[in-house]
Amino acid sequence: MMKRLLTLAAATLALAASCLAAKPGARAELGRPDLDAIEKATTDPASKYYYPRLYESFMKNDTLMTADEFQYFYYGTFFQEDYDPYREAPNQALLNELLPIYAKEKRTRADREKMLDYAMQVLDDNPVDLRQLTNRIYVYEQNRKYDLAKIWQYKLNHLLLVIAASGTGTDAENAFIVVYPQHEYDFLNLSGRTAKSQRFEPPYYDYIAVEAKGKAADGYYFNIDELLRQYFLKHPSELNTDSKGADE
Repeated sequence: MMKRLLTLAAATLALAASCLAAKPGARAELGRPDLDAIEKATTDPASKYYYPRLYESFMKNDTLMTADEFQYFYYGTFFQEDYDPYREAPNQALLNELLPIYAKEKRTRADREKMLDYAMQVLDDNPVDLRQLTNRIYVYEQNRKYDLAKIWQYKLNHLLLVIAASGTGTDAENAFIVVYPQHEYDFLNLSGRTAKSQRFEPPYYDYIAVEAKGKAADGYYFNIDELLRQYFLKHPSELNTDSKGADE
């Protein structure tokens, strides 16, 4: 099911994402995110990178955001009051209705409109949801709204570029950085790699094993240090519980 959810957009989207992930020039231009600087800027109303300002720009139907703005927007998600890396998507009832639609080989226009409705609800709640951005693009393409599809493909590709620029993923020192655990799978699958399994490696790394053709790596590392830090800041009781369990 996960693979189907992530391959709804045109094949060109996966190809573009794969190119972005492998482009060394893009990594050099953006580099690894300076999370301290991003936290300061995205929470400062006087900054051009103030998160509400970036959010407003992202939600517009245009392609005016710069690579730096996408980086500050994506990682600025960490520092928002409502951020929770394990937040549940809204409208579970509608999602349950959509599961058989996602599994279809062909979808009616009514199916697609339901998919778009749900995608818009999720993106209103979490604008960097890579899966629902993919579904939004798919519906626009299938409904022949090609200009809108290109605009939102541009936005999705730049979010993928931001993740690609955060590292190489080939070892813990150069691990990719994502703001949600599901983005580990989404990023790899949209980059043409099929995620198989996940394991946690202390102190704060996820390792995702993949199926890939050619000489691609057997798996990729993701640094979830900030993700965990923000989670336990908002759920300190769980950190205390874990500590007690470890002591026992």
